[in-house]
Amino acid sequence: MALCSVVIRCHNEEKHIGKLLESILQQSVSDVEIVVVDSGSTDRTVFIAQQYPVRLVHITPGEFTFGRALNRGIAVATGEYILIASAHVYPVGNDWIEKMLAPFFADSRVALTFGRQVGNEITKYSEHQIFRKWFPPEPHWYLQGHPFCNNANACIRRNVWEQLPYDEQLTGLEDLDWAKKVLQKGYLLAYVPEAPVVHIHEETPSRILNRYRREAIAYKCIFPEAHFSLRDFLYLFPTNVISDWYHAWQEGVFCSKWKEIIVFRLMQFWGTYQGYRHRGEVSEMLKRRFYYPNKLKSNFSHVI
Repeated sequence: MALCSVVIRCHNEEKHIGKLLESILQQSVSDVEIVVVDSGSTDRTVFIAQQYPVRLVHITPGEFTFGRALNRGIAVATGEYILIASAHVYPVGNDWIEKMLAPFFADSRVALTFGRQVGNEITKYSEHQIFRKWFPPEPHWYLQGHPFCNNANACIRRNVWEQLPYDEQLTGLEDLDWAKKVLQKGYLLAYVPEAPVVHIHEETPSRILNRYRREAIAYKCIFPEAHFSLRDFLYLFPTNVISDWYHAWQEGVFCSKWKEIIVFRLMQFWGTYQGYRHRGEVSEMLKRRFYYPNKLKSNFSHVI
């Protein structure tokens, strides 16, 4: 058994997964195993992963959900702690795993830790603003009592997962759902800003809309009392654009970023509005569009 297993979900991540795997091997904690869960990559992702000491798990596109992929990966992992990372992140320092594990040793009530996320030079300006708001550099909360977290950079106790596996039906936000459930059982969550990763999103406008739409559908399932009306859209879209414009102006990048900001925030909040308007079960076809929008666009766009 390893002290920590790093579980990485991936699909067509040849541009990024090598950097993450290389970074894991350079960490100060050496008692680590790596589990890569691939969901049908058609590029060199699997080949690159096989150049490293990893346990490779395959899941077909038809089976994939975020929660199911995690459950499959954790099931074959041996670590007492499960560090979850997106394939398109990489840690900033070589003490990333050490810092993510520290709260578990400090308090036995901690079931989950999650670290800071930052962007890089290709990150959209509005996404930088979101990272700054959600993942500040200072530990402004610790052992928090609300379920915010993010599985792009998170770690959980395996024995808690054995009691509460991830929901395999949600279209996203399986991390938020899991955190809500463990809090209800009396566990705690800890934010670890000292364990940052660079999170790289290379999304077209349609993929940004798609991400926020499926997350809104999931959010409604987790918090049935939540709502997002057209009035919310008409308020939040322009106010966030204006806020981003202001900060872009202060940073001297307004002229190069003003249009990108409009597009991102429009896709973010219109996708959220569409997700809240969704009624009924999420069809298998719609799920496949959520998870594999590029691959299936030409084949299925006429029937969705």
